[in-house]
Formats: sequence, structure tokens, C-alpha cells
Amino acid sequence: MSTSSWEEFEQRLGSEERLLADSRPLAWPPPPELLQQLAERNANTLATLAALEERRADPGDDDNPLMQEILRMDAKLTALVEIVNHLLAPDDTLLPRHCLRFNAVGALLPAALVPPGGEGLLLRLRFDACRSLPLELAGRVVRQLDDGRSFVEFAMPHEATGDAIERLVFRHHRRKVAGARQQAG
Repeated sequence: MSTSSWEEFEQRLGSEERLLADSRPLAWPPPPELLQQLAERNANTLATLAALEERRADPGDDDNPLMQEILRMDAKLTALVEIVNHLLAPDDTLLPRHCLRFNAVGALLPAALVPPGGEGLLLRLRFDACRSLPLELAGRVVRQLDDGRSFVEFAMPHEATGDAIERLVFRHHRRKVAGARQQAG
């Protein structure tokens, strides 16, 4: 299965970025109850990230009072999320950033994120939009690359979780492409 999961990982769109991340050893295979708990928490985390990362419509010269009120409420919500992030995950307690690539199949991790011994791990990724809610993914190391990185295959009990991760990856890719176009233009 490791060869096919590696090939599927390579063929799918992946998000490559520097994220606040850590991992801890996890007995493999993980108990189904743990996978179910992770799936439920991840569904909430992914829904929150989707809501917070949605691009606001360009207000332009819209004098519509309803649109102006929505924009004010959006700004207040953004400020509230930042306050909660700083309270729950202060800057001085944040994890280090690591450059990694991930999608719904797995992740390509630097050696610093792979716990020594054992094949299973729990990878926790924190996104800037909401650092206080980690995306927690159970996985196992199935391939070591020559450059010291490891490919970790995720245990995905629910297709919905995989679909939500794919949407997250697509949003991040789209944002990166848009940023590159703005810099070039």
C-alpha cells in the first residue's frame, strides 16, 4: 500500500508551506475510537478554517448599508478570532514552523517532525487563520526519501475529512498562485 499511496500523494495537488507543526508517537494501528474522535475534531477545525479563510468580496464602492454592516461584522469577527488565538496560543508558546507538503493522502515531513522509533505518529498542523485549533492527523511513516524527509500516509476513516482537506489544499494553492500573479504583474 505504501507504493500506491506515495504515487497517489505525488499525483494530487499538495500544499507546500511553512506551518506551525509538531508530532508525537502513536501506536499503530490507532484504535478506531481515536480515529473517530480525530475525525470529529478535524471536521470542526476544517469548517472553521474554511469560514475564516474565505476571501471577502471586494466592497468597491458599494454603498449598500447591508453590505457595509456585513463588512463591519466580518472585521469584528476577525479581530475576535485574533484575540482568542493570542489567548489560547500565545506567540511565545507557539510551535516552530516547518516546511512540509501535505494533501488528503499524506504528508512529506522533515526529519525533525518524525518521532524516533515506531512507525505511527500524530501530526498536528496549526494554520495562521486559527492557530488555536490544530488539524490532527494520524499517520504512519511508509517511505524515507534520500534527502532525509519522510512520507507519512494518513489514516482517513471518513471520506468527508479527506474531501475537506482537499478543499483546504486547493484554497491555499489558489491563494499562492494569486499572490505570485500579483507580484509578477
